[in-house]
Amino acid sequence: MQGRTSQSRSYATPWVSLGYSLRFIFRYPKVLSVSMMLVVATGLLTWLGTYESLAFIDSLTGDFFAHPPEPDHFWSWPLVWGWSALRWLFLIVSRVIAFYLAFLLAYCLTTPGYVFLSFLAGNRFTGQAREGEASMTLIGMCIDLIEGVKIAMVGIVVTIVALLLNFLPVIGQASAFLLYVFYSALMFIDFPSSRYRWKLGQKIGWIKKHRNQAFRLGLLPAVVSIIPLINIFFMALLFPLFTVHTTLNYLSIEGRR
Repeated sequence: MQGRTSQSRSYATPWVSLGYSLRFIFRYPKVLSVSMMLVVATGLLTWLGTYESLAFIDSLTGDFFAHPPEPDHFWSWPLVWGWSALRWLFLIVSRVIAFYLAFLLAYCLTTPGYVFLSFLAGNRFTGQAREGEASMTLIGMCIDLIEGVKIAMVGIVVTIVALLLNFLPVIGQASAFLLYVFYSALMFIDFPSSRYRWKLGQKIGWIKKHRNQAFRLGLLPAVVSIIPLINIFFMALLFPLFTVHTTLNYLSIEGRR
């Protein structure tokens, strides 16, 4: 009975829109300044990581995709078509994987910065720090970095599972996308929950308890992250906005405003 009441309260919690979160960032110069610095840091680290990852992947394949097979006879054309299809599949999959691994690396390295942004936004939203909240210290930043590494490791597992699911028609793609949605929500919940030094299990538990809200928080980031080429720019640009958006909703849902 108590669990049902708690769940109904979570659904009744007012939702903070993405538009309000954007206006919130521009309302406070310090929040905006930190957001812009993180945009540059995240974009640069993700681009460098993607570039180096693709160079490494291409070095492993050698000249396999550099020279297509010669169609000597009519019956050799299926071999050429198969080679072309395999080449395009390799290009798409390798780019998506390279981006995601590079982004996870950038996520780990910039986690303390996004936790700080979440602290700033949360304090402006609630008016003050509350009892039980952790303070921003060097030890705390190291803890945040370790927690970021844990979530990045979960992301690697999610990427592998999603890759395997993609071999299943329709259902596999839908399931993989849902994985990315809830994992994206987990990434952003990491920042505001660091105010209370939550462990990974507590964050995953929050996602399970607030599935509807978690889906809404992770949907747009998941959509942006799977779009080739522009995902590096847009994820770097929008990551601070998604962080503030998740922070404000987390505080509202937890009743900490």
